[in-house]
Amino acid sequence: MPKSSADEKILSYNDVVLRQSDLGILNGPYYLNDRIIEFYFSYLSSSHPSEHILLVPPSITFWIMNCPDISSLNDFLQPLNLPSKQLIIFPVNNNDDVTAVEGGSHWSLLAFEKATNVFVHHDSYGGMNKNDAKRLYRTLVPYTGGSGSRYVECESSPQQVTGYDCGLYVLAIAKEICDWFDGNSTKNEDLWFAKVDERVTPERVSGLRVEILELITSLRGRK
Repeated sequence: MPKSSADEKILSYNDVVLRQSDLGILNGPYYLNDRIIEFYFSYLSSSHPSEHILLVPPSITFWIMNCPDISSLNDFLQPLNLPSKQLIIFPVNNNDDVTAVEGGSHWSLLAFEKATNVFVHHDSYGGMNKNDAKRLYRTLVPYTGGSGSRYVECESSPQQVTGYDCGLYVLAIAKEICDWFDGNSTKNEDLWFAKVDERVTPERVSGLRVEILELITSLRGRK
């Protein structure tokens, strides 16, 4: 049986395969799926090639949050080498049903910055994912080498003006955090907050859909 046009493979980038349906999501006013977030995280990893930065794919974050056997997490997380990382970024989804593929209704971002030993949660919809982010934080603490680490809810995090752009805010904030990390030799308690507040605006976030589509077109042209 031939594949539908929605299943047509558009781009294979690192370990991520994008399909025609993903372009449809980016073209329309739709909620981002796991693949698009994983693709852009992979692109950011390539753009910021550092052994100290780790952008964790949505599927890995989901399993960390919802693994039914906590005792097995150590083996699962070992290849990520979390204690060696200075900056770790996780996309947080409010789906807690392991049987629901691409479930959930909201994305947010949890970032761990080792120099200040702090986990920061950015939520573009009034803290909707606060409980999910705290659950992820509590699970991660024993595996990051961050004994005594703090959890901070970023109250000044930029807020979305639509009901479907939460994933774009995650991508935009992740980019600014990576840029901040690369551009600052000294880290302090202020972290990346001012940079995110200045640069992650509704206009920039809205334009990110076109920017990602253009990036995909450019990468396809190199194949």
